[in-house]
Amino acid sequence: MLEELQKKMFCLKAGLPPETTLSAEDYIAAELLVLQSAQQDAFSRELECLEKGKPIPSDSRLCNLAPELDGDLIRVGGRLRRASDIDVDTKHPIVLPAKHRVTRLVIKHHDNKVQHAGGERVFAEVRRRYWILHGREAVRRYQRSCMECQRWRATPPQPMMSDLPEDRLRLRQAPFHSTGVDCFGPLTVRNRRASEKRWGIIYTCLTTRAMHLEVLHHLTTDSFLMSFKRFASRRGTPKTLRSDRGTNFVGGEAELRESYASMTEEARDRLAEKQVKFEFNPPNAPHFGGAWEREIRSVKNILRTVLGQQVPTDEVLETVLVEIEGILNSRPLGYTSSDVADLDPITPSFLLMGRRDSSLPQVVYDPAELTGRRLWRHSQVLADQFWKQFILHYLPTLQVRQKWTKERDNLSEGAVVLVIDQSLPRAAWQTGRVTKVLPGRDGRVRTAIVDVAGRTYTRPVARLIELPRVAEDTITSYLMLLG
Repeated sequence: MLEELQKKMFCLKAGLPPETTLSAEDYIAAELLVLQSAQQDAFSRELECLEKGKPIPSDSRLCNLAPELDGDLIRVGGRLRRASDIDVDTKHPIVLPAKHRVTRLVIKHHDNKVQHAGGERVFAEVRRRYWILHGREAVRRYQRSCMECQRWRATPPQPMMSDLPEDRLRLRQAPFHSTGVDCFGPLTVRNRRASEKRWGIIYTCLTTRAMHLEVLHHLTTDSFLMSFKRFASRRGTPKTLRSDRGTNFVGGEAELRESYASMTEEARDRLAEKQVKFEFNPPNAPHFGGAWEREIRSVKNILRTVLGQQVPTDEVLETVLVEIEGILNSRPLGYTSSDVADLDPITPSFLLMGRRDSSLPQVVYDPAELTGRRLWRHSQVLADQFWKQFILHYLPTLQVRQKWTKERDNLSEGAVVLVIDQSLPRAAWQTGRVTKVLPGRDGRVRTAIVDVAGRTYTRPVARLIELPRVAEDTITSYLMLLG
């Protein structure tokens, strides 16, 4: 494109038709003409002073470069005059302004030349002949608008973390009132001489962070519903079940994704009969289900420590998972005081079991509340103690946003985006167009519907890289400006 501008300007000045074939000498003259035009636009005062042999103004942007006039071009005087082993262009590069159409075309030319190799590589290539004021910033500015550079290097902006949903704030409700469910695995078990696959399923109370673990023998709707019946019979039927659609499990096995994704639709219909509301997070959005993804990580870490390379039987696996459930339900929520006079730290087990965790140091409570005629108040007193400490000590810790604290511009309809697919190399990621955005209650867009090759997908904004729009025809606009 730089050569095209040079040719058009040369033909325009020489009065030649645009289709004229230029010689090498003509291209050299055309390049000189383009650079002179850019310098005349940006450094007219300096050119006038240098042509008259006067010093440039003290407030000039070129003062620290000791500029000198070479024909009709301003070059850097600098301090490398005595370097005899380098060429003239490197010792005395041509000065260009940072924000000019010609400068942009020069950067674009070298960016294409080095195949979009990165900011520093492009900057070094440009610096071999040109001295662009604030050059690194100019290169970065151009690359932010270059579609190819963004395609290979851009990362998706993460919107500001939202407020906690109501499911995380069901205070003074029974445990597992709002529950997150997810699968993990597969886990290998020994059945006589054969090896078989099993999967774990985790039910997490979104408010109290209590958890319940079960073993799935098969990734089918019936197997899931049987595990749900066991869970509901022991923990109570939840009002809301929230799931990840089975598309973002940590294990990453195709069988887990495909089977669980197909079974959740039928399971939702079956659970509706029990008045359980089944809600899905957007596909490919593990950060929407961080409450249970973090618990799965803890479960896997303990499994790895306990089992190592062993292949357990079904009975051993079920026992280990129940022990892990007990360990994780005994973890303190929030700050744990070192003063023995303070109240015991609250744990999910405190509310689930109706008694304090025997593994923790005990504080002496008023026996009048727990014995005699008030024995019937035992469980209620413990629940009240749990919620009082939960509200005083744990709930305030949820105020702070640990990450995603900055405001970002919302993705807009019609934007061209690169759809991230972590199972594919970046070169194979598809390009799509946003057809609809789904803002949250705070007005921030975290989910969008994208059209890719005639098919629509729902994706979180964290998996979409917005590509820059095609810039205007720089050559045409610049020639129109020149008249």
